[in-house]
Amino acid sequence: MKNTPGVARVQTLAEAGDSKYPFGFAVTIGSSEIRWQVTGQLADGEKHDTPTAEVDGDPAPWTDSTAQDGGEEWLAAVIGRAESSKIARIQQWSAGQGTNQSGVTVFFHNGARAFVRRI
Repeated sequence: MKNTPGVARVQTLAEAGDSKYPFGFAVTIGSSEIRWQVTGQLADGEKHDTPTAEVDGDPAPWTDSTAQDGGEEWLAAVIGRAESSKIARIQQWSAGQGTNQSGVTVFFHNGARAFVRRI
């Protein structure tokens, strides 16, 4: 993310002085700072007291974005560019989740999910 054109700085929320959300990051693009909270969901049947199985597969399909506003389209493209074999799919919330919240859901091949919402 920090090597993405237009990104001046990436910090954890704690580094950015935000103690309200335990997991997340702040991205500075130009003179604007955008903050994202990250939460997760284990795969069905998984428990926190045992390691989650890692599953590799084809990297998630993604659409490149020229948007440099730090919005969900941009974030989905940044995640997709990683071409991680752990990520099965990336869904932008504005594309069918029926919400006005800006964010993405990252679906992993092992069934776990990460929810990344703009705060």
